[in-house]
Amino acid sequence: MPKYIIERDIPGAGSLTATDLQGISQKSCGVLKELGPGIQWLESYVTDDKVYCVYIAPDAAAIKEHADKGGFPANRIAEVKTIIDPTTAEA
Repeated sequence: MPKYIIERDIPGAGSLTATDLQGISQKSCGVLKELGPGIQWLESYVTDDKVYCVYIAPDAAAIKEHADKGGFPANRIAEVKTIIDPTTAEA
């Protein structure tokens, strides 16, 4: 199943409290449960004004549906084509 990176523009995201982040996570998990096992949230990275999320989903439309139902922005959705890391440099 394809992996996606979702860029969410959320001004002040880096200042959200642990309680805020817990509430957002609970909302996201509730919507995921409703959508079924075809879409999975792996992790998210919170920066000052953005949140970058990694999902596994059948297509970008499933991610958009999750965002719409959860009230989350999904400003950019990009399918991961391949993954590289420092071991990629090895012969």
